[in-house]
Amino acid sequence: QVQLVESGGGLVQPGGSLRLSCVVSGRILSVYTMNWYRQAPGKQRELVATITSGGTTNYGDPVKGRFTISRDNAKNTVYLQMNSLNPEDTAVYYCNKNFPWYSWGQGTQVTVSS
Repeated sequence: QVQLVESGGGLVQPGGSLRLSCVVSGRILSVYTMNWYRQAPGKQRELVATITSGGTTNYGDPVKGRFTISRDNAKNTVYLQMNSLNPEDTAVYYCNKNFPWYSWGQGTQVTVSS
């Protein structure tokens, strides 16, 4: 069974940086487009970043110029480098492929606060 395990979140001050990781187990990763999503309390899940199997990337407008998605297929891992964080980035961050989704992981909490 495919499992998605997100990690790397935490508490960071405005302007700080974090790097999130998503390890995909039970499946090889290289063939799939992978995405980062986030969800804050009371809000819908939001697509943050996308990377195709060929390495093409795309980003939601709120994070353009600040976040970078990457992948290491040999490690079955997707990363999200987050710089210049602001309080509006506070959310639980999840990874998944394009629809049909795998079962969602637990996500990793990112809190940006002074």
